[in-house]
Amino acid sequence: MVLLGIDPGLRITGWGVIDVADNRLRWIADGVVCSDDRLGLAERLAQLHRGVSAVIAEFHPLEAAVEETFVNKNPSSTLKLGQARGAVLAAAALAGLVVAEYAPRLVKKSVVGTGTAAKEQIGMMVRRLLPGCLHAKADAADALAVAVCHAHHRATAMRLRA
Repeated sequence: MVLLGIDPGLRITGWGVIDVADNRLRWIADGVVCSDDRLGLAERLAQLHRGVSAVIAEFHPLEAAVEETFVNKNPSSTLKLGQARGAVLAAAALAGLVVAEYAPRLVKKSVVGTGTAAKEQIGMMVRRLLPGCLHAKADAADALAVAVCHAHHRATAMRLRA
């Protein structure tokens, strides 16, 4: 099953695509979608939506996982991040994907073992878990971590249902 992980951001949205077969994970692709900060908010959100839609059209994932918004000290930044999440969530939903959402701490704990892991630790573990993924940018590595988190949690949920 092909899964898409997304780490939303208004300036840079990371994405990562993995294949899951039983308990084996295989890296397929990763990258980033950038918005032009010289444009207005609506156009930037449209750029993110179009970029994620293009990734979905190219790789045909069956499900998507998106990192939830964390609330930081700047309310304006939190609101913009939420709007970016909305654009990528809409792209996935309009493509007919099942969409799961995960808190940043849960993603870190699922991949690294601690909810307070640094970006460098996430990148290192993603490269270990997904051979072939050698040069993922930090935002793409975060997106791959979201996909790995989803693969683990969806497998557990399926076993519990059975």
